[in-house]
Amino acid sequence: MYNENGDTMEFLKKRGIIVKNEELLLTALTHSSYANELNIESYERLEFLGDAVLQLIMSEYFYLHSDLKEGDMSKVRASYVCENALYEYSKSIGLLEEIRYGHGMNHDSRTVGADCFESVLAVVFLEHGFSTAKKYALGIIVPYIEKGVKFIHDNKSYLQEMVQMEKKSLEYVVTKESGPAHDKTFCVDVYVDGIKFGSGVGKSKKDAEQNAAYDAISKIA
Repeated sequence: MYNENGDTMEFLKKRGIIVKNEELLLTALTHSSYANELNIESYERLEFLGDAVLQLIMSEYFYLHSDLKEGDMSKVRASYVCENALYEYSKSIGLLEEIRYGHGMNHDSRTVGADCFESVLAVVFLEHGFSTAKKYALGIIVPYIEKGVKFIHDNKSYLQEMVQMEKKSLEYVVTKESGPAHDKTFCVDVYVDGIKFGSGVGKSKKDAEQNAAYDAISKIA
């Protein structure tokens, strides 16, 4: 994760960000499954802060760079701060490889990848302030906006629309629940007209269903 001199991770260094509080950065990349094994803090509190910072950054961006009305700005912003978008950003900058998971945890979780984008943003904000956090986030996100890339922010609704056009049935089935009551993991399969089209894993049934819908969309589209 760090080079021999203990320097900040490459995905941040490439963007001119140096983080002195290495422990905080490691926390931002620590999933609860890993945190529970070692009795340390996970990224969840940082994600809460990072989500608020990102919402403000993107709200300001679309206010200053568009003439959209309030409702339309909300819809466009949602597209670029949704789970699918955040996961793509994390993947593109090499953040995913740095996330610390517990044993047996899926290392390609879209939800966790998205969460860590926000938690790392929180670290940048805490160390360098809003201006640097904004520069960091927009440097990653704006190229997608300029290219006109659109992200689906509600996989279940999108899949429902696709299925309805073909007048087919849609069903989500929980196939497995694991972990203690306070930290459960759900596995869900989605069926279209009785045929399995996708699978998803999440820390809630809702997240698992969204991930299953995304899997199905990627196969149908």
